[in-house]
Amino acid sequence: MAGAPKKKTKTARGRAGRRADPFAEREARRYADPVASREHLLALVRAHPGPLTFDELAGQAGARSDAQREALDKRLAAMLRAGQLVQNRRGGFLPVDEHGLCRGRIAGHRDGFGFLVPDEGGDDIYLAPREMRQALHGDRAVVRVTGADRRGRPEGRLVEVIERANETVVGRLHREGEFAYVIPEDRRISQDILIPPKQLREAREHQVVVARITEQPSSHNQPIGAVVEVLGERGAPGMEVEIALRSHGIPYEWPRAVLNETRRVPDTVPPAALAGRRDLRDLPFVTIDGEDAKDFDDAVLCQARGDGWRLLVAIADVSHYVREGSALDSEAYGRGTSVYFPGRVVPMLPEQLSNGLCSLNPEQDRLVMVCDMSVAADGSVTRSRFARAVIRSHARLTYTQVAEWLFEKRRGGGNGLRDAPVALREPLARLADVYRVLLSARIERGALDFDSNEVGFEFDANGKIAAVVPRPRNDAHRLIEECMVAANVCAARLLSRHKRGGMYRNHAPPSPDRLTDLQQFLHEFGLRLGGGANPRPSDYAALIDKSRDRDETFLIHTVLLRSLTRALYQPTCTGHFGLALEMYTHFTSPIRRYPDLEVHRAIKRILDKEGAASAPGVAEEAAVHCSFTERRAEEATRDAATHLKCEFMLAHVGEHFDGIVSGVAPFGLFVDLAGLHIEGLVHVTNLPRDYYDFDPIGHRLEAERSGEVFRLGDRLRVQVAAVDVDDSRIDFELSEHRPRTPGRSSGPRRERRNKGPATSRGRRRR
Repeated sequence: MAGAPKKKTKTARGRAGRRADPFAEREARRYADPVASREHLLALVRAHPGPLTFDELAGQAGARSDAQREALDKRLAAMLRAGQLVQNRRGGFLPVDEHGLCRGRIAGHRDGFGFLVPDEGGDDIYLAPREMRQALHGDRAVVRVTGADRRGRPEGRLVEVIERANETVVGRLHREGEFAYVIPEDRRISQDILIPPKQLREAREHQVVVARITEQPSSHNQPIGAVVEVLGERGAPGMEVEIALRSHGIPYEWPRAVLNETRRVPDTVPPAALAGRRDLRDLPFVTIDGEDAKDFDDAVLCQARGDGWRLLVAIADVSHYVREGSALDSEAYGRGTSVYFPGRVVPMLPEQLSNGLCSLNPEQDRLVMVCDMSVAADGSVTRSRFARAVIRSHARLTYTQVAEWLFEKRRGGGNGLRDAPVALREPLARLADVYRVLLSARIERGALDFDSNEVGFEFDANGKIAAVVPRPRNDAHRLIEECMVAANVCAARLLSRHKRGGMYRNHAPPSPDRLTDLQQFLHEFGLRLGGGANPRPSDYAALIDKSRDRDETFLIHTVLLRSLTRALYQPTCTGHFGLALEMYTHFTSPIRRYPDLEVHRAIKRILDKEGAASAPGVAEEAAVHCSFTERRAEEATRDAATHLKCEFMLAHVGEHFDGIVSGVAPFGLFVDLAGLHIEGLVHVTNLPRDYYDFDPIGHRLEAERSGEVFRLGDRLRVQVAAVDVDDSRIDFELSEHRPRTPGRSSGPRRERRNKGPATSRGRRRR
């Protein structure tokens, strides 16, 4: 028919799909035989009225040859792992952000249920035990939100597990006749791993073993595994770290390719590496770290400049040695962060780099990225400049030394700064000056400041726990923190100014639900958080300051802290609520954090006027991964520390300690021992005989007959009743209750029963 358009052939349609890809040029630069970009594939799937099969997607994306189809298959698999797409049972691809679907990582609970922690933030989604049958803690999954549970939490149905987190599981081996099973040490994995008789590898009853999962769980079957490693007896020295490493899937052995690359790393900085760098070796940079630190990321220097200061923060130039795409880079990405266990470090980079060539050791030439800042008298950074440089640290100082020289009153005949080396007195004095104005600026903008309670561990000659000692922060810690924050802000501003995607460190404001609960809690104390539905960090800071001298300080500050969200790595900048900053990133620790390494690379691309940063989809996947590895490291070190604390308390069963209520649950009170920061449980059955109502908003248990109230922040005298090292649990019995007075600290005690609708109660009788 005349004038009718010609029907496009399949090849023509494929070419049209490829031409429609707005990122085709970028892909062509990266690959000799490129396939459609992630962005284009997502657009194709979203534009289609239903699921797209692989063949349909390949046709629309122009993937014709076998090599292109294979590359497309790999890209789609990566997008499934990243949770950008989901595949239905018939093989069709759907976008995750449609049809009520949500992607994230599963957090299991020992009682069989779990939660999906969404990648995009927001409320966790409750998963009932029946949904958790086909998944394990740590798996990445796609969930469809189906409603709310009886407590009002979002509830979901598991659609698909897109990435399995547990190739292996560590736990105790148990046998019942011909049957054997492993009970995971990580109690968040609530399913036992069945072990066929031929897969036991001579493991004995009650030994700690590593089991490789050969069949992942399904809705009808438990996971099945095979013993691949026998770790030994539970109480052996260092076993808590071995278990934590394997339970959390933390890489701890170096692949052969990494070792081969590391062998080629020189012991000293090659002269050729100094070309094009600012030579700052004559400037008196110093490192300030803990007494037991071995990897030194940062060195600092401050000089007077007019009415203000010149502050230089030099950071190890790890990216010079760890090149993108190398085996070292791949392994560093997989680890995500160094993990600091009591008595042992699992580094992100081999020690030849982390403690050697990259570490800013004293009197050694070292390559750095330097942030050169001008700081005004009001603490504002008026100008910043980044550059490649070479320095020689003039001294390795400790927080204790610097605190004594700069901030503490004379004691024991000390002379303050006059005890410091002569060449360092002037730059150290200027560091103290700039710290004070940076701290004032921090207070002025309303950044939050919660006291942290850290402890250290001491071991005997046999590697067994000997003591638990508090490690308080001093002004030297805060000095370095303020210098690092200033440099991190400058890095974020540089990335944002040049419109670079990257690894921003974002901290979202508290959610509306958490704010509602917080305001109800504060009302009982005659307090109110300013800002209404949108409080600012300064509103939090004002309340922290206002409540600092009250009897209920611990209680109020704990609840304020728990109302906040968790900071995340994300490819776009949304600001940091806790630090009261519009933009923030991590630049200052590339030896031990992969996001910092990525930020260094992005800054170098800006300095070299190179092309765009990572594609949005790739950047998002990397940010999600780095947030996960950070949480993984925190959980692993917490598990190891909790186990050591239990071992330590075995020798103190029957003894009495002072403590403070650190948590309240329907089944009892969690108590933190003063000075030791060791937590145990006073079960409700060990409270005075009565009926107890649980108030989750007020964080308290109230006795119905006597009216006695136990709540967060109360001081208790407890006796250590029992310690279960295997289950990492300490049980206390109540010796004495010294409650804090409700209401204002100067007011009379008010014992009352709040029967209003805002109080959700769980009734328990002792």
